[in-house]
Amino acid sequence: MDSKGTTATLERRSGSVCNRHLTDLPEEVLEYILCLPVLEHTDVASVAQTCRRLYSLCQNQVWKHKFIDRWPLLLKHYRCKESCNWQEEFRARYVTGLQVRRFVASCSKQFFTEDVPCFGLDDVDVLGCPVHFMEDELLSILNTESGQYLTWKYYAKKILYFLRQQTIMKNFKEFLQQSQNQQSVLEGAVFVDQYCNPLEDISIESIQSHIDGVLEKIKKVLWVKNSSHPSLSVEKDGAHLIMNLELQQQVLDCINCVLYEDMKFRGNETDYYNPLNSFIHQVLRRRTGIPISMSILYLEIARKLGVNLEPVSFPSHFLLRWCQGHAGSSSIYDYIYIDAFGRGDRLTAKECELLIGQQVTEEFYGTVCTQDVLQRMVGFLVNLGKSRESCHQSYQPLRDSLDLYLVMNSDNINHLMLQARLYFHLGMRPEKVLDILQHIQAIDPSQHGIVGYLMQRTLERIEHIKHEVGPRVKLRSDEKNEDIRFAVGMIMRHKSYAYNCVIFGWDPTCKMSLEWIRNMGVHNLPHGPHQPFYNVLVEDGSSRYAAQENLEYSPAPLQITHPEVGRYFAEFVGTHYVANNELQTQYPEDLELLLETVQDVYSTLFRPVDEKEEE
Repeated sequence: MDSKGTTATLERRSGSVCNRHLTDLPEEVLEYILCLPVLEHTDVASVAQTCRRLYSLCQNQVWKHKFIDRWPLLLKHYRCKESCNWQEEFRARYVTGLQVRRFVASCSKQFFTEDVPCFGLDDVDVLGCPVHFMEDELLSILNTESGQYLTWKYYAKKILYFLRQQTIMKNFKEFLQQSQNQQSVLEGAVFVDQYCNPLEDISIESIQSHIDGVLEKIKKVLWVKNSSHPSLSVEKDGAHLIMNLELQQQVLDCINCVLYEDMKFRGNETDYYNPLNSFIHQVLRRRTGIPISMSILYLEIARKLGVNLEPVSFPSHFLLRWCQGHAGSSSIYDYIYIDAFGRGDRLTAKECELLIGQQVTEEFYGTVCTQDVLQRMVGFLVNLGKSRESCHQSYQPLRDSLDLYLVMNSDNINHLMLQARLYFHLGMRPEKVLDILQHIQAIDPSQHGIVGYLMQRTLERIEHIKHEVGPRVKLRSDEKNEDIRFAVGMIMRHKSYAYNCVIFGWDPTCKMSLEWIRNMGVHNLPHGPHQPFYNVLVEDGSSRYAAQENLEYSPAPLQITHPEVGRYFAEFVGTHYVANNELQTQYPEDLELLLETVQDVYSTLFRPVDEKEEE
């Protein structure tokens, strides 16, 4: 619709009579009309072209209203702006949305055969769009109705993860460039938390706010004990230190009372190796953690109350130390050691050794800098990832923790080698693997054996990729596939283990190694390995390879909450999943069997109630 047509339409909608024009109306009425939801942005653009008055009106208020009405989550980015060209902001956000959706739509074709798309997402930077606009569009995709646009959601989540990690890593590197006395242990721990959980809403402000709530509780208890205590007037930044030991002890007593008795914070002894124990926002939410995360929280609370504690990277158990002598004393006997994991217990140097069951040299009682604390925290996460390397779900946490560790210690041979092995195993960009291997070789030429082997394997992979002809197509009509009874997209139930799953691939016979077949006891099955096997995504988040004789149709099909569902399927339609274009290309004849089976198996279950009553 052109500008004149739009204006005429608006005049009719506004009920103008007696030859009055739209421009004769008061400005507030015009603004109200132009902000009505029935008018699209194209209508506003057309109206703005008719005269200077309407152009000015739209420029100042109407475009702002249209922008906020359409993208309300972006308003927080404009609170500090005194002036803004809202038409240009609307145009930039609208164009960003189109570009992001085109990029998301292209991802499945580009990354379907890759195990974990990552470095290819660098292409999103080429779009040149404001990051907060891209994030907003990705969130709008993720918030679409459940069960729909699954492939788009899958890649939108990957891209959002990538974009946020880029921003967090940039800020973390800037943090590491600060002098040691400027680096806050809590702020560093929040960066670790954010990078490992980029889709969570975590900020240093929200963490500080939560801690301030704990501080208020402690101050109330402290006021009862000593209403004139100087900590009651200490500013929240904790800049003023209390030097009197008796007053310091009163603060620490109150911290222990509130944290461990009133709020029930505790060291997580029963689930010690849960990664959530390392993340500050989870420690505050769940009120449990491991020694290092509990110590960071305790350290920050004490600092805000004017008590200076220092971190101690003790073997097997992170501690804090509280000076009883002159500041900076080098004697380990001038300190009391605080076990934040153990309800704030205060220990002597000898009791620290009893705590871990071994004698240690004096160097382990010394304080450490912020980066040392963070390296130990991230190193623990790396070890967790290594111990769960066989579980596909652990790959992303392992990659994240390796990224963080190598930013702080870029020449650590063991972690570089682990990163190279991990990327090679995941089939990720082999050029990146070569870069890592060459860096290792430059640091330590003695590693030439394993480095040379991995380089050769990586070069072979690069050559193989050059000659790839695309995904292998599997046809049910092939004679060798005549025993296939199930199709991709079917929701199944395991007869022995009772788990629900969805099929995303199949083989006419077991294609796993002899070792796997032996370990899994496949030969004990009546049909052994000489029967169809199916790749399935299981509701517990695992991916398994199941024999045909062990699967049956799910009596009550529900959505499978597996993180990889969107990689293979576009939609859930109540009884089954619809394969996306890439999976359909691999299994072009499965759809017919899928629809026939669903009709036969679930026709009674989903038949309208009135039809059942007629029978």
